[in-house]
Amino acid sequence: MSGDQQVRQPVEGRALPGRMGYLSHPSVRGSEKVLQQYVREGRDAVAKADRPNACGWVIDLRRNRGGNMWPMLAVVGPILGDGDVGSFIDADGKKTVWSIEKGSPRLDGDSTGWVTSPPVGGGSAPVAVLTSRSTASSGEAVTVAFRGRPDTRSFGEDTTGVPTSNARHRLSDGAILNLTEGMDADRTGRAYDSPIPPDQPVVDDLGRGGSKDPVLDAATEWLSEQPGCA
Repeated sequence: MSGDQQVRQPVEGRALPGRMGYLSHPSVRGSEKVLQQYVREGRDAVAKADRPNACGWVIDLRRNRGGNMWPMLAVVGPILGDGDVGSFIDADGKKTVWSIEKGSPRLDGDSTGWVTSPPVGGGSAPVAVLTSRSTASSGEAVTVAFRGRPDTRSFGEDTTGVPTSNARHRLSDGAILNLTEGMDADRTGRAYDSPIPPDQPVVDDLGRGGSKDPVLDAATEWLSEQPGCA
């Protein structure tokens, strides 16, 4: 299946009661066209959820199984706020820093090619991050980008456990070998190489066919207690 034909979940945003913004943040991989569409959808979804100005945000990564992390960070960059948000750490301990500048992701200060909107609400509104056992790879990188951020708390279940960086190597016979060459680290320098536990564990009944969403309920309850949303 070509990248242009790839089936994926859309990025969706909506306003929740209490002036909270909700953003579903699914995985994405594919052609340049697919990735650009994803970022456009994400930009529109954030703007939709930010009406009127959101007092806090829910970032739902429970169905994010990975893919290309840079379009993902471009979508949430305006909510993350500017500054260093994480890094890759290789086997020698060398660090390659991820940062957000004017809402757009950068790698060691260089543009990743994805330009999005400037920070919403100054990039400092409280954020609740939702994770599950299906949150994997680049989905875990986005999870890590929110770790250590002020006024941020995660809810749900442990992630899959592959918060790593991979590199592609072309072999002499033309085959491609993907090797894991580094770990993700958060803005405090803490590295991750296993499932990432949430700050507040909540069983994801919705993901098992339930009609209620206790993870989202716990997140919005916490947000409602934060300054600006209370």
